[in-house]
Amino acid sequence: MSTISKSRDLSLEEIEAFGAELDALRKETMASLGKKEADYIYGVRNFVRYTEIAGRTSLMLGWLPPFWLAGTAILGVSKIVENMELGHNVMHGQYDWMNDPTLRGNDYEWDTVCTADNWRHTHNFMHHTYTNVRGMDHDIGYGVLRLFPEQKWESRFLANPLMAAILAVTFEWTLALQSLELEKLISKEKTFAQVREEFKPIWAKMRKQFTKDYIFFPLIAGPMFIPVITGNFFANMIRNVWAFSIIFCGHFTEDAETFPIEVLENETRGQWYLRQLRGSSNLTGGKIMDYMSGNLSHQIEHHMFPDVPGMRYAEMSVKVREICERYGQHYNTGSFTKQFSTVVKRIFKYALPFGRKVEDARAETIVAKAAKVTPINAKTATINSIAA
Repeated sequence: MSTISKSRDLSLEEIEAFGAELDALRKETMASLGKKEADYIYGVRNFVRYTEIAGRTSLMLGWLPPFWLAGTAILGVSKIVENMELGHNVMHGQYDWMNDPTLRGNDYEWDTVCTADNWRHTHNFMHHTYTNVRGMDHDIGYGVLRLFPEQKWESRFLANPLMAAILAVTFEWTLALQSLELEKLISKEKTFAQVREEFKPIWAKMRKQFTKDYIFFPLIAGPMFIPVITGNFFANMIRNVWAFSIIFCGHFTEDAETFPIEVLENETRGQWYLRQLRGSSNLTGGKIMDYMSGNLSHQIEHHMFPDVPGMRYAEMSVKVREICERYGQHYNTGSFTKQFSTVVKRIFKYALPFGRKVEDARAETIVAKAAKVTPINAKTATINSIAA
């Protein structure tokens, strides 16, 4: 399980032609946006509202096991769709063209403990600008996991499997803390005073979400306090584990690649597209998988076109895959079972120092050889500068 590329090297002319074709696809798609996309996102918002009402109402009858199970499951689905198909995609600015203030990317606040402002920085800017660039993209291991041989091994990574399990069940809480980069306290790159100040808005959002799920709704349930609070807890667990699984399948499968920081120098548009492709993984599964993953089952297309409405990714993927095949570029896709199994293998394998020297040297050789293929100019790669 190395990070050696399965894609062939391209000439500079091929790289620019590759990028031009993808730019043209994006331009064509954006020009066709209209009522279909607007109706879709309004439908998603209505689905979130009505399933939350249905889930919370069912939990009010939660002493009866069927109502508790149904309420927990429905509320869990509502939270998944709100976070992944509504919040995540709206905050990318995918629906700014509609001029609806309730769906404006810079103003939307989602139903999770991570503040929208922090997410827009750590995810929309840092992750989507520096996708899979070691030392720049904090999403590579989230500061607690070793997932690639290029990451320096430390004894703390022996706890990889345990930390991954904790990360999965506490995903909304750990993502909320991601912007703090707490590992920098250990390296003394940050002081406690800095962290304390940065934590203030996070703590305010945490209190708000905790109050909603674990105080307000349980209290108004009266005698149904216990079914409601436990139902809310497990609904959040359902959302956390599913979001963790989808995100890890999109970024940390067997064929996903990482890149040294040197690739940031003078990267062209075509080279940026290649890095997005090589650092991403798709999932098969059809319309239900697309909807429940916020269309992140098409992570390749999302990384290439983060401001295009996600509901168009399935359609775009047909053309993207055809372009990749013509240019000899590996299009990493597979079933959830297949992709997640390779994620689990990474988590266990790179908990150990085993294989680092050999795999790191081979991977770096490939990256150095293909430096002309996979660098990036950070100034041209911000997520909303994808215009052709």
